[in-house]
Amino acid sequence: MEDLVIRDADVVDGSGADSYRADVVVDGGRIVSIVKEAAAAGCQRPGARRELDAEGLVLAPGFIDMHAHSDLALLRDPDHGAKAAQGVTLEVIGQDGLSYAPVDDRTLGEVRRAIAGWNGSGDDIDFDWRSVGEYLDRLDGGIAVNAAYLIPQGTVRALAVGWDDREATPAELERMRRLVAEGMEQGAVGMSSGLTYTPGMYAKDAELTELCRVVAWYGGYYCPHHRSYGAGALKAYEEMVALTREAGCPLHLAHATMNFGVNKGRAPELLTLLDEALAGGADITLDTYPYTPGCTTLVALLPSWASEGGPDRILERLADDDTAERIRHHMEEIGSDGSHGVPMEWETVEISGTGDPALAEYVGRTVLESARLRGETPWTVARHLLLADRLAPTILQHVGHEENVRAIMRHRVHTGGSDGILQGGKPHPRAYGTFPHYLGHYVRELGVLSLEECVAHLTSRPAARLRLPDRGLVREGHRADLVLFDPATVAAGSTYADPRRLPTGIPYVLVDGRFVIEDGRRTDVLAGRSVRRTPR
Repeated sequence: MEDLVIRDADVVDGSGADSYRADVVVDGGRIVSIVKEAAAAGCQRPGARRELDAEGLVLAPGFIDMHAHSDLALLRDPDHGAKAAQGVTLEVIGQDGLSYAPVDDRTLGEVRRAIAGWNGSGDDIDFDWRSVGEYLDRLDGGIAVNAAYLIPQGTVRALAVGWDDREATPAELERMRRLVAEGMEQGAVGMSSGLTYTPGMYAKDAELTELCRVVAWYGGYYCPHHRSYGAGALKAYEEMVALTREAGCPLHLAHATMNFGVNKGRAPELLTLLDEALAGGADITLDTYPYTPGCTTLVALLPSWASEGGPDRILERLADDDTAERIRHHMEEIGSDGSHGVPMEWETVEISGTGDPALAEYVGRTVLESARLRGETPWTVARHLLLADRLAPTILQHVGHEENVRAIMRHRVHTGGSDGILQGGKPHPRAYGTFPHYLGHYVRELGVLSLEECVAHLTSRPAARLRLPDRGLVREGHRADLVLFDPATVAAGSTYADPRRLPTGIPYVLVDGRFVIEDGRRTDVLAGRSVRRTPR
């Protein structure tokens, strides 16, 4: 007898084709048979040790989060309900050019401090790895959902060059090439960059092109957080398209938004740029989250020169009154590269989390609101938070535009990515709600996408980008990473006021054929493992 038969499901198989009714049989972590319209046709129905009545539920492939920041959360929190409850069965981590492998002891400490706002300090984690392969081995010890890894270009640069704003020497560039090659050989699916974050932002295009050539040789893709989402957004997109075409490397644009007032209504210009490149033979995909605010760290808004040298040098500059005034001038009057070339609008910057609980009074308020309450300038508040919390504060930036969000999610190369930061007192609700929000709000309520099309965006398209031949579709022989949801009730529970509320309408989620969500509750199953690059 097989393990499980899911009876009378409305199968939305991930291909974009119309749904159909079927019994789906799972055994040994795989889909072993699909019997369409079994009851209506009077066929002998398949049996199994367990039967699940899926009447009224949609059965789809598990969702793939193409942009996740769960690098430590997967190890810290075996429950990982933030993603499992959404129907996510695979996350792509190592994003935005900064993560925890490959490292040495020095670089690990620097990176831990630099992205504490994304992942916490890591004091509760045993960092018993240094290479990409060792990190993936650690994930293979058992995690809630599967995870694929991108080599973080900023971390690679920190390891080979340091945190200084200078060109790499030939020897340093060759070391970075070797580090990227080793990471790909050990199972990474590509490389990420954070080109508004130090030290990755200090890399010139020629350096990035050389690293992308290595990624392409191993069959991976490049996933940049590019140099501007504000005043220079279109130019930054053009740069990434040109760079990857020169390198012969597939391109996946991370959180491909058009933000700030300068880009209101300009999504069609981005889509025209992409369509022209695709027509010319470029290999491009992108991901977005279905919300207007962005989320990052407060320190990321500083000009790049203020961040040179790493966390200790940043704190030294902030502590010096004259240097701090220069930073303020660049941010508020010029528009620093860290704030995407747009002069600071402090009313859009909401503190979403602090590392020090003593600073919790700032959480949930914009910097401008706190400044008015305290009778201080916004920069005084921001500077105090950065110094007192040692660069740890996270923020929401309310700079997006709904018409841009809708236009981009309709594009044929679009995929879903939460960009979910799980840290902070009031994290962005996208961390807990991205995938049900697509299905409930943009499919059922607004009709921006059909159900079948939306599921394809969240399943088969990302699986194709990751070169995973047995995931992303409900097909015989494919892995049984599956989600069952009620199309009439599925919705994000998370809100800006209550961002950790779990979604509704997703009663069952399977990873490797085992229930990680059953009857709407998290089980104790840890069926997730690392998903490594498919060999060329």
